[in-house]
Amino acid sequence: MIEISNLSKSYGKSKVLGNLNLSLPSGKIIGIVGANGAGKSTLFKCIHGTETFEGSITSEFENLRTKIGMLETNPIMLSMITGEEYLILHCNARKLPVPDLKDMNMFDLPLKKFASNYSTGMKKKLALTAILIQNNEVFILDEPFNGVDLQSNLKLKSTFLKLREEGKTVLISSHIFSTLSEICDEIHLIQNGGICMSADKSTFGELEAVLAGS
Repeated sequence: MIEISNLSKSYGKSKVLGNLNLSLPSGKIIGIVGANGAGKSTLFKCIHGTETFEGSITSEFENLRTKIGMLETNPIMLSMITGEEYLILHCNARKLPVPDLKDMNMFDLPLKKFASNYSTGMKKKLALTAILIQNNEVFILDEPFNGVDLQSNLKLKSTFLKLREEGKTVLISSHIFSTLSEICDEIHLIQNGGICMSADKSTFGELEAVLAGS
């Protein structure tokens, strides 16, 4: 369980998040929706520990950041690094043994080729594979379905559902509500710097109606 209390974040005089409160339980898939610029990515970076903030984020983990795998909207790949080397780097960063990468290559990526030459969708698949290999407890996924083909979308959904079965915390943003409603246990709407509406499966329709009217 991750508890976010009174989280605020500003860039200069521009306040992006203000006194936001949210609970992220284990064994759940939690969706985050909101307009562009609402603060979804900023919230994710605060949880991940890559942005400073006011307020508190607590969990049962001594060092939460070492338990989080974060997939950014547009993963950045170092030049002259192959897909295979990228995955090995992620294992080394956590002092983990390198598994058989052929077995872990669920998207059939060309791991011997330079990752910087991958398409947008392939980079996203590689970055996701890397955080899955790390066996994280918390997964923060910023627009994971963007730029990914239909077959891979289905594989992603299956993977996220499996993570839930394993008791992981999965936090996902997407601008496609139907995609979230298929797999999420709850969905939260960020607006005006805070959570303005929350819904579980029984009230997803109400939240969708609010989004359609906004």
